[in-house]
Amino acid sequence: MSGPDNSPETPPAVLKGAALIADEVSRLPEKPGVYRMIGEDKAVLYVGKARNLKARVSSYTKPESQSNRIARMIAETREMEFVVTVSETESLLLEANLIKQLKPRFNVLMRDDKSFPYILIDTSHDIPQLTKHRGAQKKKGHYFGPFAYAGAVNRTLNTLQKAFLLRSCADSIYENRARPCLLYEIKRCAAPCVDLISKQDYLALVEEAKAFLAGKNRDIQERLVKQMEAAAKAQDYERAAGFRDRIKALAAIQESQDINTSSFGDADIFAIHADGGQACVQTFFFRAGQNWGNHSFYPRHDNDIPMPEILDAFMAQFYDKREPPKLILTSEELPHRDLLAEALSLRTGRKVEILKPQRGDRKSITDQARMNAREALGRRLSETSSQQKLLKELGKTLGMKAPPERIEVFDNSHISGTNALGCMIVADPQGFCKNQYRKFKIHDKNISPGDDYAMMREVLTRRYGRLMREENPGSPNWPSLIVIDGGAGQLSVARQAIEDCGLALGPDGEAGEIMLIALAKGARENAQGQKRSDRTMSAVGEQVFIPDQPSFTLPPRSPVLYYLQRLRDEAHRFAIGAHRAARKKQAISNPLDEISGIGPRRKKALLHHFGSAKAVTRAKKQDLQTVEGISAAMAEKIYNHFHGE
Repeated sequence: MSGPDNSPETPPAVLKGAALIADEVSRLPEKPGVYRMIGEDKAVLYVGKARNLKARVSSYTKPESQSNRIARMIAETREMEFVVTVSETESLLLEANLIKQLKPRFNVLMRDDKSFPYILIDTSHDIPQLTKHRGAQKKKGHYFGPFAYAGAVNRTLNTLQKAFLLRSCADSIYENRARPCLLYEIKRCAAPCVDLISKQDYLALVEEAKAFLAGKNRDIQERLVKQMEAAAKAQDYERAAGFRDRIKALAAIQESQDINTSSFGDADIFAIHADGGQACVQTFFFRAGQNWGNHSFYPRHDNDIPMPEILDAFMAQFYDKREPPKLILTSEELPHRDLLAEALSLRTGRKVEILKPQRGDRKSITDQARMNAREALGRRLSETSSQQKLLKELGKTLGMKAPPERIEVFDNSHISGTNALGCMIVADPQGFCKNQYRKFKIHDKNISPGDDYAMMREVLTRRYGRLMREENPGSPNWPSLIVIDGGAGQLSVARQAIEDCGLALGPDGEAGEIMLIALAKGARENAQGQKRSDRTMSAVGEQVFIPDQPSFTLPPRSPVLYYLQRLRDEAHRFAIGAHRAARKKQAISNPLDEISGIGPRRKKALLHHFGSAKAVTRAKKQDLQTVEGISAAMAEKIYNHFHGE
């Protein structure tokens, strides 16, 4: 009789793909929510919303009836996560937020997520300020926008200054003025800082500016005309000329347009065109019946997604943290138009309407936006074709197995070791990825001033140490090529730092290897062709250093040379700009700001008493105690801070 079977039990099969999804469906509720499909190494593949989670997710259990893109996504699924929401509207907003945060590979992604500039009438001061604003709208005041680009804001601000004479200076400058500035002399400010206009009259100008930006253009212009005529009738010709100049400024900003925009006032227009596996979304901003500019977006998507679905997904992400106008016009009929309109209405507390216009001015402006999208995409496809050809030639020159998909270029900047920082720029087949540029402030206090090798080591260690912790080989953020500005010494340091982080260096990008090169200016020659190192001579090509290979020089007229020089120049420009900003910030900083317990009131009292921060640093404890608000303990703290005790 045989004994008991002590062999180990066979572990249950690990579910994946359609089998995993079918298992999850059995436990899902018939409620609205958001689902996440997760692949190997916890990488989020897709984020979706559903009115009925059970019904929506069950559609993924039959991959044979799906498109190739969806079937591929199902096959890669190893895990799923779910969030049940109160309504389908809430699921739409949550989906848009998660897509922007997680950037799943199979979703339509809004690639350019920069904030747009606004005009702000800042009312936090008794005398409101007219200024440009970008970012979170936390300041107290009235915001008008968005504008498509900074140039449109600057032009409008210049005109508004001429028309309404509002101050643009910072509060600190306003408080310390003793006489009018140049803006008053050129008739762009009413000089409230020195009481050349009463507070009541200045606030009236502010109200006029707000009314104008809100679209009440005709009323303001008619009022100014009456005031000009009254001043002329009273023979106050100087005042009449002032009104005349303001009317001319308003007329300039209201120049006639090809399409009558008064039929919709405030509106955003979205139009899409797709070709060659890419799509362009063109966005026009109209406020108060005026065109405040347009912007082109190129969302990332798979080739088989129809244009209405791309536009639908793009708009949900676009308005995730932006204030929509009352009217949104689209070139396509959105699959979830009513749901998106309801979500935006709930979030803003007012009705938001989304329409695909069929006739009239609204259709004309939408068609114009579609034409702009088509032309912008045509230009981009042409540029991308040239860029891909160039990258192919670059990969061939460097001996890479495939053209580089992501290039990261590093440069350092400092002056005698002060304000030292390193910078990284990123380029891909579409060009420079400016939203992925990074600055690295040098943290190691033991680095000797001007030690470029040590600075490079710290920057690369921080960048690629984090990459190894957060990304997997082959992810969109994994570089194919790293370019270092320097010669053999910089290359050696960079190689050691990158390998210490655990990255594999080599030409085989498909195996997760990364190509590393250093780029240095080549030898120089004079008019007779004699090579010299004198910087006054013209450079002969660029010298490329690759680990474990002899260096070589790119010929002067090589397209690859020009491309690498563009990369290095962009890295240098970014590093210099970041360094100048750090120096400027340091120059205007006050040493009193470094002392805990010294707030604005004590700081002001100290500066008024001693005249300057430098005088405070030299003051004795007894003198510090004589300042209002400075106790004996605080005086000792200030004294010790500056005298190292």
